[in-house]
Amino acid sequence: MVPTGCNFGYDVMVFAGKALFLRNRQAPEIVEELAGRNVRLSASEVDYLGKKFVVYLALAHRRCAPRLRESMRHQGGYVLHLDGTCEGGGPMLMSSLDSLSEIVLGNVKVPSEKTEQLIPFLQELKARYGMPVAVVHDMGRGILAAVKEVFAGIPDFICHFHFLRDLGKDLLASDYDLLRQRLRKYGLTEKLLQHARRLKTVLDEQPERVERFCQSVQVGSLPAEQLEGFPIFCAYGLIQWTLAGKSQGEGYGFPFDRPLMHFAKRLRVLGQRLDQIKDVHLRGQWHDNIPLFKLSCELQKISADKGLLSTLEALDLKSEVFDQLRGAMRIAQIGQTTGLNSGSNPIALGSIEKGVEQFREKITARSDYSSSKHWQAMVDQIDKYREKLFADPITLKTPNGPLQIQPQRTNNIMERFFRDFRRGARRKCGHNSISRFLQSMIADTPLVRNLENPNYLKVLLDGQSTLEERFAQIPVDTVRKELQEASNSPEKVPSKIRQLIHVQTFPETICRLSNKAA
Repeated sequence: MVPTGCNFGYDVMVFAGKALFLRNRQAPEIVEELAGRNVRLSASEVDYLGKKFVVYLALAHRRCAPRLRESMRHQGGYVLHLDGTCEGGGPMLMSSLDSLSEIVLGNVKVPSEKTEQLIPFLQELKARYGMPVAVVHDMGRGILAAVKEVFAGIPDFICHFHFLRDLGKDLLASDYDLLRQRLRKYGLTEKLLQHARRLKTVLDEQPERVERFCQSVQVGSLPAEQLEGFPIFCAYGLIQWTLAGKSQGEGYGFPFDRPLMHFAKRLRVLGQRLDQIKDVHLRGQWHDNIPLFKLSCELQKISADKGLLSTLEALDLKSEVFDQLRGAMRIAQIGQTTGLNSGSNPIALGSIEKGVEQFREKITARSDYSSSKHWQAMVDQIDKYREKLFADPITLKTPNGPLQIQPQRTNNIMERFFRDFRRGARRKCGHNSISRFLQSMIADTPLVRNLENPNYLKVLLDGQSTLEERFAQIPVDTVRKELQEASNSPEKVPSKIRQLIHVQTFPETICRLSNKAA
């Protein structure tokens, strides 16, 4: 019931571990829950029990590797999905998952996604579970090279979503960054918000007129009694319409969503419309239009910015082409709101490949293709990764006969996995940044997700009825040794030192200081 030399039983440890990592409770909340069960311990003890829980689970997971391997053999093998997450310059958490059984296979924390750091991890996976029937991952150079060395000859697929995202960033990022810089120079977001706050105080004093204003806009008719104050309502509504451009998108992130581009376009439209109405005196009194005049003055510089206009035109052209490729690949398409589920539905790759080939021919036939490096780079990317994007279905040999599968064409299963993982981490941390959590957590923490999988749990328990019984079979000395080793994670470089090492003359400065102090 209680590990040798410990103060709390396996049941308390399992309760704390599940509460931390499955229910995403904070340590003080768990202390309160346990107090209601007559178990008294501190928040720090809860955190420690959580780490012990992960270590016990990791050891049990490794011990059941032969049974997991046999279970996956009965389904015809496993399709290995690889992805990593990091935050704030800390270590990267690299995880692996079988998309057929949706079981997390292994995890490791590495300083960065370099080939030499990933190869031992992949070799360990191969030793435990054998060769996968296919591998799916992003376009990182380190992971591409590591997969090629460890899983030579195995079908190797590039995630369509990652491919499209990276290609879109290469195509749009420079112009988008330029747009961001030009908008930042004017500081219009804060200025518009200030105007909106001032106007809102007037609106709050007459809520009944707000409703009448909305009705007038909807029916397209402006009664005489609505003329007074109408410019104020117009100015406030137009500001909110413009700011809403910053939230445009389907939730895919850049380059699929381009909110700054929508915002800049709305700013230009706002400036043009204000020029048309700022001199229209509905009651013959010029001071009624003061809110519109003030707003127009804020937008004069941006309306006359030819550089901003040319940047928007370049983004419009490239965005149109990029969106055509999204349509050809049938993923993250405009108008869809599936987010990270985009591309999860099975679609015949032959039709997608044909659509991409037609897109490629259309690009190379452009009159400006030979003079445009960005079009050429796009085509080069398509040609470079074609074999890893499109492949024939894979035939698996199962005890019930051959089974043909098409590996998921996206790594969204890993994206959703990390999204849930980060959401739970934020819930436990109590704030958005999880860099400290990633640095201090044990690498195998994501294995906890497997406990929600009944098939995995059956393999893990190996005849035992509970996790407590299964953990009791693991020697305490092994756990203590593993806990000590697991707590040693790649060190995060302090931010101040990270700034220094980017300076080209850093060694010379150190030598000069040393000689001066001698």
